[in-house]
Amino acid sequence: MIWHDALHRLQNAGTPHALATVVGAAGSTPREPGAKMVITADEVHDTLGGGTFEFQVIDAARQALAGHDTTTRLEAFPLGGRSGQCCGGYVHVLIEIFAGAEMTVAVFGAGHVGQALVQLLAPLPWRVLWHDSRPESFPSDAAGQVRLECRDSSDSAASVTALPPGSHALVMTHDHAEDRVLVDALLKRGDCASIGLIGSQSKWASFQRPLREAGHTQASLSQVRCPIGIAGAQGKRPYEIALAVSAELLTLKPSGERPDQRGIEPRVLRKVFDADRSPNSKLENRK
Repeated sequence: MIWHDALHRLQNAGTPHALATVVGAAGSTPREPGAKMVITADEVHDTLGGGTFEFQVIDAARQALAGHDTTTRLEAFPLGGRSGQCCGGYVHVLIEIFAGAEMTVAVFGAGHVGQALVQLLAPLPWRVLWHDSRPESFPSDAAGQVRLECRDSSDSAASVTALPPGSHALVMTHDHAEDRVLVDALLKRGDCASIGLIGSQSKWASFQRPLREAGHTQASLSQVRCPIGIAGAQGKRPYEIALAVSAELLTLKPSGERPDQRGIEPRVLRKVFDADRSPNSKLENRK
């Protein structure tokens, strides 16, 4: 697949990936500046010329993806030295890391509030995993939306087990017993970013005794937000509740970047610019 087709598909799907671009070349090199390649954890699209050099770029990108390191990096590849290739040129590669969806939200329930909520979340760069034990409850057009996956949650425990770590879970099914089973399973996982339960304080009070009997401590139970929605929001219509829940999710969203440092680290750029200004560098570029 050509790199731009892969980039479009991966960004729409919210899949973590890296874009590697040749931004500078001197001497004999496999590809010209502007050549690009897209890399995921298990796929490579297009090429920077092959050989050891390309494998090193792929390895650097995958290490960053595995470590959730979204820092943009500028890598230098002396092909005769670092890469051991006989062409002997010199390549600078810009590696941009895209972490994929900013956050994953698991919505359990395709009732009125669930449907209104998913409509509000659809334009955001978030991955939404929409569960219901009644698959016929999903609207017919839901399957075609990007970053939205509709899943049958007839087996509540299996549905919770399949969630990615760090998911924000919202429990709002049509059945209180199903809600309680889901909250129990989510608490047992212990790695959810947040857990929200639709309903009143009295509903949550009725859940706590059986959850304690299931082995959950008060500290564990305190992770559950019930009622859900941003504080001070009024209104009981499904869309009003969905608006309040969406706003609350925005308060839970990670910042994603340091405001004082974006892109390539300044020390890296200084090193590159200083090398370009040095007499030896100019001489090397003439060869």
